[in-house]
Amino acid sequence: MRLPTFILALAALAFAALPALAETYKTPKALLKALYSYDSDRSDAEAPSPYSIFFSDHLNRLLQADLDNTPEGDVGAVDFDPVIAGQDGEASNVRIGQPILLGDKAEVEVQFKNGEEVTLFYTLVREHGGWKVDDIANQKGDAPWSLAALLGDAQ
Repeated sequence: MRLPTFILALAALAFAALPALAETYKTPKALLKALYSYDSDRSDAEAPSPYSIFFSDHLNRLLQADLDNTPEGDVGAVDFDPVIAGQDGEASNVRIGQPILLGDKAEVEVQFKNGEEVTLFYTLVREHGGWKVDDIANQKGDAPWSLAALLGDAQ
């Protein structure tokens, strides 16, 4: 009688320990709400980004390639947090725009305050049963950027 109880308890612990990678987001807005409320301190230290659980396979491959090709002690191609568009601070007063759906892709504008007003443009893809971030871009200001382009993706 004790062995089945032990096995069930062990299975419950294993299930609880699964990373949020198993999480699927059925809508683009649900994904972005989760992303902007995520505590990146909970992220997997071995992942290519603190936000890897929200990123597409494609974006994670680009991030991993950048890590693999960056000499130890050096900063890779991205020296800032693309989700907050800065090296520090946090996004406050987050406003998620209405997604534009294009089949298994979506474009969404996100606005927030991080010292100043920031507008980011997200490209999302549907994979593994839910939505994932495939690119983040800041098209305003003196130095517009796209995360995928910074990582060497020539899409």
